[in-house]
This record gives sequence, structure tokens and C-alpha cells, in this order.
Amino acid sequence: MPEAVGVIQTLGFPSILAAADTMVKAARVTLVYFDKAEKGDFVIAIRGPVSEVKRAMKEGIREAGNVFGGVVQTHYIVPNPPPNVVDVLPIEYTETSLPYRS
Repeated sequence: MPEAVGVIQTLGFPSILAAADTMVKAARVTLVYFDKAEKGDFVIAIRGPVSEVKRAMKEGIREAGNVFGGVVQTHYIVPNPPPNVVDVLPIEYTETSLPYRS
């Protein structure tokens, strides 16, 4: 089954926490990446079946925007990323994220 990668970048930690919580509860996806970006931005990446990532992203974006002061800076979905993208970018399942793989 083809997998997708979805990423969301927000301003502020509470909004990215709300997005991550909502996404893993809304669909069969796994949080595979989290990091701080510049200027108080935070970014997360999820992986899972394409339809599940689409549903999770929709809900995560909505919830991040509902947080007081929450601003979604950008978001994107890559359906069926090629191996080169998965191997080079930090979006692969890791030892830490693998137990939560949906």
C-alpha cells in the first residue's frame, strides 16, 4: 500500500503539540519527525497510508489553527515519496517511532 509523508510547520509549540495529538488520534499515522525551526517555528512529519495522511493533515491543520495564537506557517503532503527522498530527509521510521507505526 502506498504511503505518504505529511509535514506541518507552526508558529509556537502549543499549536504543533495540538496538531500532532490530533493527527495520531484522527488516523492511522505515525509521527516520525519533530524539530524546532527558526524564529519559534516547529515542524512535525507523519507517515502512513495516503488516505490516512490526508485525513490526519486536515484535522491537524484545523486543530493547530484553533490553539490561541496558533499559526500554521506551511504544510505539505508527498504521496508515495521515492526512496531517495525517504533515505535523505529525516522522514524514515526510526527505532523510536517504529513501535508506534500504524
